[in-house]
Amino acid sequence: MKPPQLDVALRTAPGATSRTTLRTTLRTALRTVLSAAFVLSLNAGLQVQAQDLDGIDMPSSQILCFGMNGITDRSALGVCDALALGENVRARELAQQWVSEQPESPAAQFALAEVLFRVEGNLPRALFHLNVAESLMPYSSLGRAVESGNLEWHYLTLSQLSYAHQLIGNQLESLRYLELIGEFYGQDVESFRGWPLIKLKQYDEARASAERVLASSDNARDRSRAWNTLCAVELADLRPNESLQACENAMGEDESIALADEEADLDTVHLLNASEVSLNLLRFQEAEDYLNRASRQIDPDSVGNPWVYKLYLYMNQARYDSARDALDRMLVWRDAQSPLVGVMNRGDHFLVSAIFLLLAGYPDDAARLTQAALNQPDRTGSYTADEAQKDSVAALVNSMAHRQRYERLRERAALQSWWSSGRLRIEAQAAQFQSWRAGRLAASLFANQDVLQNRMRPYAPLDVHIPEWIESGLVELMGAGVMQNLLSTAAAQGVFALNEGYFFAYQTEIFAVRGNQALVQDAAEQALRLLPAQEVLLRARVSLRLANAMWRENQHSAALEHFAYALRHDPGLLRRTGTAIPVNFMANGRADAFVEDLRAYLDNSPRLITHAQGLPLELLADDSQTLCLRDSSGDALSCIQLAAAESSDEAPSVESAGFSDAQRLVQQFHEGTFSLSYDISRTQRLALLGNSVIFSNQVNNPTADQTMQSPR
Repeated sequence: MKPPQLDVALRTAPGATSRTTLRTTLRTALRTVLSAAFVLSLNAGLQVQAQDLDGIDMPSSQILCFGMNGITDRSALGVCDALALGENVRARELAQQWVSEQPESPAAQFALAEVLFRVEGNLPRALFHLNVAESLMPYSSLGRAVESGNLEWHYLTLSQLSYAHQLIGNQLESLRYLELIGEFYGQDVESFRGWPLIKLKQYDEARASAERVLASSDNARDRSRAWNTLCAVELADLRPNESLQACENAMGEDESIALADEEADLDTVHLLNASEVSLNLLRFQEAEDYLNRASRQIDPDSVGNPWVYKLYLYMNQARYDSARDALDRMLVWRDAQSPLVGVMNRGDHFLVSAIFLLLAGYPDDAARLTQAALNQPDRTGSYTADEAQKDSVAALVNSMAHRQRYERLRERAALQSWWSSGRLRIEAQAAQFQSWRAGRLAASLFANQDVLQNRMRPYAPLDVHIPEWIESGLVELMGAGVMQNLLSTAAAQGVFALNEGYFFAYQTEIFAVRGNQALVQDAAEQALRLLPAQEVLLRARVSLRLANAMWRENQHSAALEHFAYALRHDPGLLRRTGTAIPVNFMANGRADAFVEDLRAYLDNSPRLITHAQGLPLELLADDSQTLCLRDSSGDALSCIQLAAAESSDEAPSVESAGFSDAQRLVQQFHEGTFSLSYDISRTQRLALLGNSVIFSNQVNNPTADQTMQSPR
């Protein structure tokens, strides 16, 4: 989903069960209309109004085609049979042949549009054929539609046009087609109006629409969508308790449907939205419980993938083994989802994967993933967030990825002479420029006072999800003065009422950017005292800021404790922030050439500052050539033994081909100490991009949601 965003965007507006939900809800009504067509065939010229159709029974048909009973066209049935059997290529061929032979047939145009939706998730082309189908049916009344013999195709086309425009972001058009369905067929479509109104930020109208549904309808699906609308609306009004109750009510309606229909399941999106609202209330275990329920069974038609949000949660809490497992399970869920859902939530998969790869030490792949997210248009109609919000986050993470590449290249260049490291230094400058450029793009997309102020709220509702430990980076991006003004306004509005630790975390970043070490120390200590224990990565960032401030104020002993905490819980943090950690190298009496070379390379490292009162960095006395970094009490933070040769699926780096043992040990120490110890194969890293067309053009170019989801 994307959030109710709190920190992301109201994730999935609960209930994204795709276009079939609308069809299922109105199918009975359409049967009545089709039965009227049978009556009209016996009474030529009789004009029947939609309200006159009540009570007419339609002859039953066991054939379902495009979600409808009663379609008898052989070409249509051939396409439907192919889809039912999973013969997608044949379905496409049959539909294209039908359009080629009968281009003036609305049924043929709709059938091809349907195949493009289901098989390819190609919304623009599907919309083109839907528009053609509509133009072939310029009916001014229900009677005209009945007389034409295209009644079911007219209804299906209007229904699909409403849904397609919602997904693409044309909410006014989506509402217009809903109104046409109501006018032509006399059906109550009020429960479907809530989500487009939310996307238009017409929250009062959306609330009124939902309340009308709840006051007038006994249909559980209608009521479920209405409660979901209220779930988003209440969160937009900063009433999370009321929002959570509305989410629970939506799930209650789902449970009543499940009791009546054994094939019905609790809506995945409702659970995801409830999880987002729980996060807004800082109820972390409750949020995880909702996600656990949502992830028990794969839902191919849900625009929300619960493993995306579990992965975010695990990363925030530094539960890295669980996060690594969630990454694998996220891919299994993604591969099972329908193509249409795939184009709606691919940005979610790209961004969360890129963030995990940043933590794991694969910035090049993270840069590719975020660039793919920027290059491919998002289908955000089923999320409260919009495309600009997703692009802003993608640009921010892309900037972080190139910054991390820059720092790694600096580390490699430090192992070589000035002349031999020329290529690496050029690459590092290019990475730094790419980071700056992506940062400027992110800043331009974030340059909206309301958006930035909403981001201040912990797990900000109705926006794209940005982890709190990443969100602090907005201070450096947007400027300390701008963020201080927004922070003061947000605090005055009670944004940090549930926990003031987030306020002090922002203050820590602002004072650090301004270079005021005394104020950094005061704010950081307050943040660490108040922040929830679950915010491990955010606490690590605050600890690093506090450690730097204390070190500069010569409070060495206290600073070392915070350096150790930051490194232990977020090893990649030093690279992402371009920070060095003080160390005291000890060779245990060894004084050979290897030790002297090792000392020289450690002194050159941009990650290390040699100091007599730094953290102990010990070369073990045995012959194992093992380098151990320890905290003040002697516990190991990192112990790296020189490996004979790199064993990975990566091509060996050219610059390390002739390295000495001392160079290789320092290189391996940096890789093992300043990133997570997860070996993610290149095959899987490429798989994270799915079937991305964009990636095919960028695989050799390293520069190359949480939102609430819609109730359909």
